Amino acid sequence: MTASAKIELTHWTPRYAEALDAFELPAEQLQFTALPKDALSQAADQHSIVILSEGTPVGFFVLHSSERVHEYSANPRAMLLAALSIDRRQQGKGYAKLGMLALPGWIRTHFPNCNEVVLAVNHKNRPARQLYWNACFADTGRRRMGPNGEQWIMSRKW
Repeated sequence: MTASAKIELTHWTPRYAEALDAFELPAEQLQFTALPKDALSQAADQHSIVILSEGTPVGFFVLHSSERVHEYSANPRAMLLAALSIDRRQQGKGYAKLGMLALPGWIRTHFPNCNEVVLAVNHKNRPARQLYWNACFADTGRRRMGPNGEQWIMSRKW
């Protein structure tokens, strides 16, 4: 992680569209996540979130408050995190970890009824599993089959 790395989480607005459309991901990551332009949602129960560094989009993810969350958690106050990506040119700078560490505080401000974030990570996606461990997510012990094999359900509560 770079010593000067600082991030901000913000809701998607059209002003970020061009930068997010230009995101690139290595092929090995595309099997586990989606590019922002493919994951972007305007649905009321899906919240597209941008990770900014000095005002520039470096990452993206979606928070779901839809019924889909109940596939991962029985907690009625949980949200589901999906489609986390960091632009290929910005990877290795700690932005994903900083974004995930900032997430609970940001959610408390923007979604005060939420007290848990859940996600599914493919067991073959070791870098993502390590990221979530390092960002204080816990393995729930639950498993599910995804399009590319077994997924581990992880959770972060506060």
